[in-house]
This record gives sequence, structure tokens and C-alpha cells, in this order.
Amino acid sequence: MIKEKKLVVIMPAYNAESTLEKVYKELNFNIVDDVILTDDFSSDQTLKLASELGIKHLRRHDQNLGYGANQKTCYHLAKEIGADIIIMVHPDYQYTPKLVEAMASIIANNIYPVVLGSRILGKGAIKGGMPIYKYLANRILTLIQNILMNQKLSEYHTGLRAFSIETLNDICYENNSDDFIFDNEMLAQILYKGHQIGEVTCPTSYFPEASSINLSRSIKYGFGVLRVSFQYFLGKLGVYVPKIFRAPTA
Repeated sequence: MIKEKKLVVIMPAYNAESTLEKVYKELNFNIVDDVILTDDFSSDQTLKLASELGIKHLRRHDQNLGYGANQKTCYHLAKEIGADIIIMVHPDYQYTPKLVEAMASIIANNIYPVVLGSRILGKGAIKGGMPIYKYLANRILTLIQNILMNQKLSEYHTGLRAFSIETLNDICYENNSDDFIFDNEMLAQILYKGHQIGEVTCPTSYFPEASSINLSRSIKYGFGVLRVSFQYFLGKLGVYVPKIFRAPTA
């Protein structure tokens, strides 16, 4: 625990057998109470390895449902086991687990209810091998998002994220996409509800085993980001409130 709050790390996994052990062993179990791993129908031995490592809370989808659907399963399980702080750490080691303590501390001390590990603060993205086209797309999309959503985040596209349980309970993430745009929709929901988001500098590593979407899916994701940002803008104007921004149902 940290400040008497239960800290749960979630890992939405897909074919993470080669990197999972390294990620797991870098977690600080002096503060991490539980780890949840959900396997989105991997073709490797991710689930078997997770069990061997001692991860107790495991769930495997019977078919590949998508990155967003995998996160939904993670958050449902985190709520079931009584998490107060939930931190998503990708098991492909693209983001360092060593930032978990710092991010959890920010939430536990009531500084921010949500914390992102930003690859853009500092020079972590380029140094870590982020492809130039992805870096440029990240910067352009973030600029547009900040204008339309009246924010000043350094990036919206990181996979290292920490949330208070109160924040998760205040948004209807179940209405979000099951694909990669889920991440962006979730941040838009959080900001729409008026929750503040903090950021910490995060180094990142691009290597063959690290998961990454291809160019065509990146383009689809980019258009999805623009759609979500315009929906946010229209919602705040009161022109139209999309389903993702409506209040959670009991």
C-alpha cells in the first residue's frame, strides 16, 4: 500500500512472453499490492509464464477482442479486488515499471487524480527509438487536441497511465472502443468530467519485441483521435454530447 491506499498494477497483455518477466521483476512489491494480467488470446505462453511468476489475478479472453477490450477487463477486475490506485504497465517493456512508485505517490498524496508517463517531456521519445513519423504525428495530434480540448498536455498517446479509483468510477469507459482509440477516448472522458491530469517524464524503448501498430492502423488511430477531439469540443459547446461523455449508468 501507499498512504493506506491499495495499489494495483494492471497489464493488458498480448504475446508478451519474451518481456513479461523483466517487467514483473522491476515492480516494487513494497508498495504494489496486486498485479492483474489479462491475456487477449495470445498465441504464445504469456498466460503460463504469468502463472509461473506468481501473478494471481489472471484472465484470458476466448478470442482476440482488442486492446481497448483488454483494458476494460483489467479495470473491471481491479474494481473487484478493491483497488484504490490503478496503474497500467504494458508487459512489453516499452515503458519502465520503475516509475510506478512516483506516479502512485502523486495520486496517493492527492496532487493529481490521474498521472501520465510522458515520452515527450524531455527527449525520451527520440532517444528511445520512436520512429520519426510517429513522433511528428504525436506532436501534430497533441497540438490539435490541446486546442480543441483547451488543455496543455505534452502528449495523449502514452500507454503508461495511473488513475484513482474515484476517477475511473466517474467515467463510462465501457462505452469506449475495443480498439486502440480506447486510450484517447478515456483521457477525453476524464478531462470532460473536469479531472486534472499530471505528467512525469518517461523514457521509452522501441525494439522488436515491443508492441507497435503498423502504418495503416496508425492512420486509422489518427483519424479516431481527431474524431474524439471534435466530439469533445462539440460536447462542451452543448451542440451534441456523444455517448462516451454521458454519465455512467448504475
